[in-house]
Amino acid sequence: MFVVFVGPRDHAYGQDNAKKDETKKEDTEKKDDTEKKDDPTAPKENPFPGRFNAPELDGGVKWLNTSAPISMKELRGKVVLIDFWTYCCINCIHVLPDLKFLEKKYPDQLVVIGCHSAKFDNEKNTEAIREAIVRYEIEHPVVNDANMTIWRKFGANSWPTFVLIDPEGKYVGYMSGEGNRELFDRVIGKMVEYHRSKGTLDETPVRFDLEREKLPPMPLRYPGKVLADEDGGRLFISDSNHNRIVISSLDGKLIDVIGTGMIGADDGAYDKATFDHPQGMELVGDKLYVADTENHMLRVVDLASKQVTTLAGTGKQARFRSAGGDLNSALNSPWALCHVEGTLYICMAGPHQIWSHKLGSNTIGVYAGSGREDITDGPLGESAFAQPSGITSDGKFLYIADSEGSAIRKLSIDPKAPVTTIAGPQGMQPGRALFAFDDIDEVGAKARFQHPLGVVYHDGTIYVADAYNHKIRTVNAKTAEVNSWKGNGKVGKGLDPLQFSEPAGLSIGGGKLFVADTNNHRLLTVDLKSGAAAEFKVAGLEPPPPPKVKESFSSKKKPISVPKQTVKAGEALKFDVSLFIPEGYKLNKLAPVTFRVEFEGESTLIAAENLEKRKKAEAKEKTATFSVPLAQKSGTATLKVAVSYPYCKDGVGGLCKFNTVRWLLPIEISGDATAETVKLAAPQK
Repeated sequence: MFVVFVGPRDHAYGQDNAKKDETKKEDTEKKDDTEKKDDPTAPKENPFPGRFNAPELDGGVKWLNTSAPISMKELRGKVVLIDFWTYCCINCIHVLPDLKFLEKKYPDQLVVIGCHSAKFDNEKNTEAIREAIVRYEIEHPVVNDANMTIWRKFGANSWPTFVLIDPEGKYVGYMSGEGNRELFDRVIGKMVEYHRSKGTLDETPVRFDLEREKLPPMPLRYPGKVLADEDGGRLFISDSNHNRIVISSLDGKLIDVIGTGMIGADDGAYDKATFDHPQGMELVGDKLYVADTENHMLRVVDLASKQVTTLAGTGKQARFRSAGGDLNSALNSPWALCHVEGTLYICMAGPHQIWSHKLGSNTIGVYAGSGREDITDGPLGESAFAQPSGITSDGKFLYIADSEGSAIRKLSIDPKAPVTTIAGPQGMQPGRALFAFDDIDEVGAKARFQHPLGVVYHDGTIYVADAYNHKIRTVNAKTAEVNSWKGNGKVGKGLDPLQFSEPAGLSIGGGKLFVADTNNHRLLTVDLKSGAAAEFKVAGLEPPPPPKVKESFSSKKKPISVPKQTVKAGEALKFDVSLFIPEGYKLNKLAPVTFRVEFEGESTLIAAENLEKRKKAEAKEKTATFSVPLAQKSGTATLKVAVSYPYCKDGVGGLCKFNTVRWLLPIEISGDATAETVKLAAPQK
């Protein structure tokens, strides 16, 4: 149910006005771009009337994924969906595919604005948010609402919360939680239909300056977990944002790469298999088990046959709290794995539980955790976890990095024994432990962590990747004493003093602690005896090839047919294009003007290697120039020419629009011609 308000929830006269969505299926379908204002089937009345002007988006610390702050005035004409989120939150991660779906379905009608209102202190840092935006591949603008100013304006009170604003800048309503894709699709569809018919919908494409485009290619991208195999002399690395598993020797020689680097869920040989942001791994014999987190699956890599298969999961997120079932049961963000005596234990971060699977069986299900997000000790079924993200064992007990509760938990492989908390908050009122975080070396309940993500047990000590404190901490498994071991608590790449940036994965082998230093895109080793640290590089490891973008001239809009032009023969066909820039806007100098040329029909006038590829043009103010090498000194052809260019507000403003103009151009190359350049002009809007 989409909740519609008179005002934001903290407004003096705001009150709930829940309204059932009575939308018929035919009313939710997206209409063709050619629909006209006087379409008799278009709605005559606003489906969400009586709204008031939405609050402004000012008050944030910094805007990201855009060149400048964005105002509500700039967004006029667009449906706006504000996502109040915090990047630690698994629910906030779960809704990102829904946002991508909506952005893809309504590319020219909808603008999503992320409002990052942090839970943890570390998350208030703009650079940390920038890393999260890139790591989670977010393509819309995000404002760092570190002081919760915008959060309070809109009355948000949980993560994630969504607010919809119509093209006239009116507040429409809000919804909290995940699993609301279909609802938002219906509501946005109705808004688009109505405002298109009214003439208040601006369907000009928009483009943003994405943070990810500022990063160079690198061998590892946000490695999440690492697993040392001392007996086999191997190191397994979850190269999470490259969607692959890397195998190296313990001295840094590349052995193999599992996965193409493309997002997918394909089984098969190493060079055919695909993953979606894999995290934890566990080795049992010659089988490597992988938590394929964003596929919501468990995968198995047969290291002998070099084949990848799926063990459990459907590829779809389990939407409801489930006890499990057969291996075809849906899973929910498996994050870390640990094998003890024939049983694989799984940190199921999504439902805040520990699951188990007896190897060789056809079942998988809940081992511990009620599914309620909290830090609650007690019998397995009554206990509560908070986004468990790391797991290790001493052979009798499991130790859990319970990230959202900032605690280290302990449970026995004997199902009759209770869950306990070794270090971190415990015994608090419901929900309070989720906000009891800090950086305090103490014993047991007095110790404080900040979103720990990884753990590994070794000789009576639990090593903890205390991610948001940028440290490696130690916990004495018997006395519960917590100490800071490595890292000065400041984000950085230094080795002396040693610095980390949100370390997430740990493993021990050959007398060394291997660390996945996630936001630094690297691995480190720390000698357990001397404490000496070094960067671990895999010789010969290259980033996977970038995804192939299928270029196409096709568009909903027909190309502009222009008269035939005859141009003098030369080495290249030169173009001079006049760009239309609306008043009050200017060409975006930070983004390229691009062009693409292809034939309409058959011709050999231009060599095939110079066609159907988007290339950069030279741009100056309102003009773009480029040339295409000719293969012949004379001849005729009909060309399809496309030029794309971004333009932004002249002055302060971060909403940049994007225009692509396509022409159908008959051309003749002749030695008798006097014109040396093809002249084209973008139409005035």
